Amino acid sequence: MSIETTSTGVLMIIAVMTFVTLLTRFGGPFLMSYVTISPRIESFINTMASSVLIAILTPMAVEGDWGARAALGTTALLMLTLRKPLPAIAGGILAAGLVRYWLA
Repeated sequence: MSIETTSTGVLMIIAVMTFVTLLTRFGGPFLMSYVTISPRIESFINTMASSVLIAILTPMAVEGDWGARAALGTTALLMLTLRKPLPAIAGGILAAGLVRYWLA
């Protein structure tokens, strides 16, 4: 299937993405309202979040450019040091920008 990148095509893509996002945002809690949260399920949910994060970051660390690696390392270091996500993310963005600026 192919959608042309005219203004109508772009709006259709945005509408479909909006619908899918809303469906997953509302559908997940709706389905989970029928599930009894046992300690085993709670452990699975907590572990799943880490697994998704690792699945996103590993390819960036292996195949990314030096800016991506600098961002990953800086964010990890600041998160371990400060234990606050917002300054760590800001530091990672700054590191990526500086490395990419210097190497460009």
